[in-house]
Amino acid sequence: MPLRDHFHPPIFKHHAWEGFHASWPTTIVRSLFDLLPEGYLAEPRAHLGAYYEVDVASFEGNGTSGSNGSGRGGGVATGTATRATVASPWAPPAPTETLDADQTEPSEYEVLVYDANRARRLVAAVEIVSPANKDRADHRRAFVAKCAALLHSDVCVSIVDLVTLRSGNLYAELLDELGVAPRPPGALPALYAVTCRRQVADHRVTFDVWSHALELGRPLPTLPMWLADDCAVPLELEATYEETCRFLHIT
Repeated sequence: MPLRDHFHPPIFKHHAWEGFHASWPTTIVRSLFDLLPEGYLAEPRAHLGAYYEVDVASFEGNGTSGSNGSGRGGGVATGTATRATVASPWAPPAPTETLDADQTEPSEYEVLVYDANRARRLVAAVEIVSPANKDRADHRRAFVAKCAALLHSDVCVSIVDLVTLRSGNLYAELLDELGVAPRPPGALPALYAVTCRRQVADHRVTFDVWSHALELGRPLPTLPMWLADDCAVPLELEATYEETCRFLHIT
C-alpha cells in the first residue's frame, strides 16, 4: 500500500498526524516481539512536549484535609480542649511583570530496544521525526545531538521522516555533526528512512548506513535493526505502517 501524506488534506482533515505518530511506535514494538532474540526487550516511547499535561485534583474529606486532619488548607483545626483558628493563607503580591514566552517543546516518538542480559543496555532506537523536530534551529540541533550521542554510544539508530510540512533534512545535519563527508546539494531526499550504526576497527571510525528515499504513493522499505555486531532483525516499516493505518481507519 502507498505512503500517505498525513500532514495535508484529505487525511489531515479527518486524522491528526499526532494520533498516527503516537500509534506507530506501539505497532512496531508488537512486530518485534517475535523477531527479537531471547533477552531483548522493545518499548514504545512518546514524549509530547508542552502538549502533555498531568491534572492534579484536590480531594476534600469529611471535614478534614491532609493526613493529620489539621485543616491546613485554610480551615479550622480542632483540639481536645481548645479551638484554634488557623491563619488565612498567605496572599502573594501581584507580579511585577508578566512576560510572554514560547514554551513549545519538540515531541518525540520512538522505539527503544534493550539488551536485558547486559543490565538493560540500550542497543537500538527508532526515531520517528515530528514537525516540531524540524521547525526551528534549536529543535533540529537537539534531535541531531541526541542521535549523534546514541551512535557514539554504539546504539543502532533508525530515522524515519514522513513530515511533508517542513523542509530540511535531519539526516543531512546528522552527517555534518558526525563529520561525514558532505553530500552534493539535492543528493538527500526530503522524505527518507535510514539506519546508521558506528563501527570502530584498527583505530578507524566508520558509519554503516542503509538509506532509502520515501515517496508518497510508494511502499516503505524494510531496514536492518542491529542488536549486536553479528545480530540484526528486520524493521518492517511497510507492514507496521499499514497496520497502524488500518487500526486508525486511515485510508
